[in-house]
Amino acid sequence: MNETPPGPGGRLVLLTTSHRVAPGQLSWPAWQALHSADQVLCADPAHPQLPYLREAGVTVEQAAPTAEELVRACEGGRTVLVVATAEGDRPLTDGLARLAGSGRHTMPDLELLPGSYDLPGARLLDLVQVMDRIRAECPWSSQQTHKGLAKYAIEEAYELVEAIENIETTGDPDGGGRDELREELGDVLLQVVFHARIAEEDEQEPFSVDDVAATIVDKLIHRHPHVFGEDTASTPEEVKEHWRRTKAEEKQRDSLTEGIPLGQPGLALAAKLASRVRTEGLSVPLPAGEGVGYDLLAMAVRAEAEGTDPEAALRAAARAYRDAIVAAERGRPGPSGA
Repeated sequence: MNETPPGPGGRLVLLTTSHRVAPGQLSWPAWQALHSADQVLCADPAHPQLPYLREAGVTVEQAAPTAEELVRACEGGRTVLVVATAEGDRPLTDGLARLAGSGRHTMPDLELLPGSYDLPGARLLDLVQVMDRIRAECPWSSQQTHKGLAKYAIEEAYELVEAIENIETTGDPDGGGRDELREELGDVLLQVVFHARIAEEDEQEPFSVDDVAATIVDKLIHRHPHVFGEDTASTPEEVKEHWRRTKAEEKQRDSLTEGIPLGQPGLALAAKLASRVRTEGLSVPLPAGEGVGYDLLAMAVRAEAEGTDPEAALRAAARAYRDAIVAAERGRPGPSGA
C-alpha cells in the first residue's frame, strides 16, 4: 500500500469493524495499517478482534487515552491506530474535533478506516439476536405458541396490504406511505422470525430461522431454472410456466385444489380456484345454485379471467364506500339542542 508519509503531527487511524462479520475477517488495508502502525490501542479488553490481531502478530495495548493524549502520541510523525469499540468511541471523536477546531494544536492526519463492512441483509442478524433475547426474557413472548400467534400473522399481512393500497391510492405525495410500508414489512418479518424462534424449542422436530431461509432459497433456485439453470424465459408467461411445472414436480398433488387454504376470504378463494382451473386448462362448469353466494362466485371467476383481483377490487370499492360514509357523517346535522 503506497501511503503519503505522515506530517509532523503524525497519523491517527480509527479502525472500525462490524460485529455482524466474523472476527478476524478484516480488509487488506486494515491489516496493512495494523502491521505498519507504531502503536495499536484498544479501550475494550474483551473486543472480539483482539485474539485474532494478536495471533497475527499485532501488539495491541489496552488503553483508553483522551484526545489530547492521542495527539501527543502521534507527535514526531508517529502512526497510532485505535481499534474502535462497539459503541464507536464518540467521546474520543468529539474530543479530536474540538482540538482540531481550536487551532491551537498541530493535529495528526486523521483517518477513519473501516476494517469490515456489513453485507446486505446483515441487520437480519440483529433481528434474530433481539428475538432470542425477547423469547428468553419477556414474560409475554416467552409463553407464545404457533397457534397463539397465528392471528397476528393474518392481521399483519392485511396491514401490509393496506399500506400498499394506500400508496397506490394516494400516490404517496409526501413519502409517509413509504415509511408505513417499511414498518408493515418489518411487522410481517417479525412474525416469521418469531415463529422460527418458537420452532427451535420443539422437542420432536426443531428447526431454526436458518432452516427456514435455506428452504425458501432451495425452492427459489429450483423454481427459477431460467435464472440458475440452463432453461430460458423471455416473458412473464414463460416464467409462470416454469414456476407451475417445477411446483407440480415438487408437490405431486392428487388434485389441483390441494394447497389452497379454504380459510382465506371468499372472493380470494374463488379467484384462486378459478386460476388453478384456467392454468390447467380444465373445463369446469360453475355449480348451479341461487343466492348471492353463487352470484359472487360467478363474478369472482369472471374477474380472475379478466386479470382482476376480485378481493382487491372489492376492497377498493369498500374504501370508496367508507369515504362516502365519512362525508355523509360530516354533512349530517348534529343532535337537537347541540
